[in-house]
This record gives sequence, structure tokens and C-alpha cells, in this order.
Amino acid sequence: MDIPVLATPTDPAAQAREDRRKLRRGLLISALFVALLWWLKAFELGFDIDLGVLGNRPRETWGLLGIFTAPLLHGSFKHLVSNTLPLLILGTLAFSSFPRAAIRATPLIWLGSGLAVWLLARGSNHIGASGLNHGLMFLLLTLGLIRRDRIAVATGFIAFFLYGGMLLTVLPGEPGVSWEYHLGGAAFGVLSGLLWAKLDPLPPRKIYSWEIEEALEAEHRRLEGDGSEPARPSEVLPIWQGPDLQRNVDGRRGVVIRFPYPLGPRADEDKGNPH
Repeated sequence: MDIPVLATPTDPAAQAREDRRKLRRGLLISALFVALLWWLKAFELGFDIDLGVLGNRPRETWGLLGIFTAPLLHGSFKHLVSNTLPLLILGTLAFSSFPRAAIRATPLIWLGSGLAVWLLARGSNHIGASGLNHGLMFLLLTLGLIRRDRIAVATGFIAFFLYGGMLLTVLPGEPGVSWEYHLGGAAFGVLSGLLWAKLDPLPPRKIYSWEIEEALEAEHRRLEGDGSEPARPSEVLPIWQGPDLQRNVDGRRGVVIRFPYPLGPRADEDKGNPH
């Protein structure tokens, strides 16, 4: 497997602090979004308001608003609970490991899956953040397959190990579940991974002692010039510098040697003209 690498950080302690900072930032973003979902559900129940009317209703003019609002709404606390933990885990993984890609992928997954549902889904009221969950999971899988660095592979494996069952929920199954949102989120998660796989920098890689020894030995051979490696072009002296610069050992300038013509008609004509 071809794993692209970067040089080792000069300060491992600083790198560890930076990793913890990224993890806290990813967790904070995910936790704030989940808190917003719970606040909306509590507001809905506390004031006895049915926010479900803001759901995504395919091919209805009013349903267009649901492209923006449907992922914020849930039909029950059970529905909200089922989406809470995946949002926390997948969101933390995405925003801590690939913040640049995740920041661009989230609106694409959100709006792209909502538009796909409005255009193509069966007539119903589609609500819930499960489409966003599927999008984040498929984003992490795609990044792991394309980038193949240690962070991408690790997050891809974690996402698949915990929520690999999402691969099956993109197909029609349990009644009352919007598999269309699942499929739309998965499709735009894959698209986001393809578009922004190289957006985030590669993580540093540990360099082992034997690699350092090999590099030092190669540099020593190059400086000593033991013949194991060809010299640089700038280090090679020219053999011939032309008649104006080159002199013979006795101090005279170089002499052009004239050769007689080969035997033949021309040679017979020049017999009387000694060279």
C-alpha cells in the first residue's frame, strides 16, 4: 500500500497538544449541533408545537423549505436518540481529523441529500439527521480509501466498525424510515470525499533510527566520493578545452594533424603536391 508521508515534527510534545486541540474542537462542533437538535425538540414539546410541518415534502412547493430544516427535526425522542450518538462520534472524527474537508462536505451533504429527496423520493414527510450521519460515515470511508495515510485509515476503520450497518440502510427496508435520505447522504458523502480528499495536510510520520542511519550513510558516501554513486555534473572536469586553451607538454599549442586522401583518382592528382 502506497502511504504518502511527511517528515517527523520537530517537537512531538507540541504535536500531541495540537492533536488534542483538534479532538476537542471536533467534539465541541458535534456537541453544539447535537445540543441544538435537543433544544429544538424540547422547544417543540414545551410549547406544544409541531415543527414537523417544516419537513421535506417531495415535489411540494412548501416542502422546499425542508431541504434546509428537515435534518434539524425529529419525530420523537427515540428518533432523536438514535441519531445523537452517531452524530457525536462521526462528527468528532470528521471535524478533528479532516476539518477542511468536513467544513465543505457538511453543507454539500445537507443540501445535496435534501434536494435529491425533494426531487426523487416517495411522497411523504422526510425529517431527521440520519442523512447527515450517513454522509459523514461515507465521507470517512472514502477518505480512508483515497488518502491511505494512518489517520484516514484509522478513522475509516472506526467508522466502519461502529456504523458499517449504514451500508445496508441505503436500500428500502423498515417502513417509516427515509432510506432516500440515507442514500442521498451516502452519495454526497462519497462525492465530498472524492472532491476534497487532498484538502487536509498529511499527518507527520515517525522516522525510525535505522532510516536515519541509512540517510547518514548515504550522505557520507556522497561526500567521500567512494565511487558507489556517480559524481554531480558540476564536479566533473572537462577533458578537452579546445586548441586555444589546451597546450602540449612541451608548451606548444595543439596542432591539427592532416591526413592524406585515400588512394584513388584524387590521390593520383595530388602526388606532386606533398603535404
